[in-house]
Amino acid sequence: MNRLIIIRSKTGLYSFLVQKRTVIVLTVLVILTFALFLLSIALGNKGISPVDVWKTLIGQGTAANSLVLGTLRLPRIIVAVLVGAALSVSGAILQGIIRNPLASPDVIGITGGAALAAVTFLTYFAGTVSIKWLPVAAFLGAGLISLVIYVLAWNKGVSSTRLVLIGIGISATASSFTMLMIILSPINAASQAYTWLTGSIYGASWDNVYALLPWVIVFMPVALIYSRNVNVQELGDDMAKGLGASVQLHRFMLLFISVALAGSAVAVAGAIGFIGLIAPHMARKLVGSSFDALFPVATLIGSIMLMSADLVARTVFLPLDIPAGVFTAGIGAPFFIYLLYRNRNK
Repeated sequence: MNRLIIIRSKTGLYSFLVQKRTVIVLTVLVILTFALFLLSIALGNKGISPVDVWKTLIGQGTAANSLVLGTLRLPRIIVAVLVGAALSVSGAILQGIIRNPLASPDVIGITGGAALAAVTFLTYFAGTVSIKWLPVAAFLGAGLISLVIYVLAWNKGVSSTRLVLIGIGISATASSFTMLMIILSPINAASQAYTWLTGSIYGASWDNVYALLPWVIVFMPVALIYSRNVNVQELGDDMAKGLGASVQLHRFMLLFISVALAGSAVAVAGAIGFIGLIAPHMARKLVGSSFDALFPVATLIGSIMLMSADLVARTVFLPLDIPAGVFTAGIGAPFFIYLLYRNRNK
């Protein structure tokens, strides 16, 4: 009896310390996100002082500052926040249901499907259909390729191993067709396609914000509600079934949420890579693997990563505006190699 009391006491203390650490980490990340947001608004080709930024935000700024902030910078920064958050949560869900640290939207083919659809649109339809339909094409491509992966992985259910292996194979196939299409396309379409494939939020407008916002508002809370199912999925299929979970139904729903978040983000910002891979790992190091805590922390880390990449892209190399995906890939590729090395014997 005394031993049981001691165990409960230790468990309660550990839970309290984890919750306290999560609150501290979240507080620091919220402050960092807000500070980076303000810094991104102020810096650029035209520097604006914090006082003028504040005046402009409350409607008392000059016409020039209102144009720069309200039309050019603010929607771009908000898109970076939303895209980073969506990709990071999508990656966290995939890593949870697949139980593989290398899983992310760009690794298992979701981003590849969107890229193939986008390049197809730019090659064959850009001259006859409005470019505004490009995000729709990218989203449909992400959804279709995910459906193909799910169907091919089905064999009396979908195992996480089959899902990731088939996803990697489909991703490689989609990339091959994408490159072939770029080679065969006109020079203007090829140039647009390369920029889109790199991933960029250059020229983001309020229309992009309004297009992405509903997906984030709807599927972020749904992902949080389903957080318990992610924790159960990480225990393995047999253990999850033993706990009474509907493994296949939950896996399908979680995959659908992941595709919705990643597809909408990629549709707006292009094929920005590695945020969905890195952000969940960083969050797991900070607050552990429980999705309840991992979800908000990964969300903020993803937003910080893309805001930072975009800030560097548009300020360090002036007057050039480098695609943000160049910098996320520059960080993500070595990190991916590190993960491969660390998990080589598993």
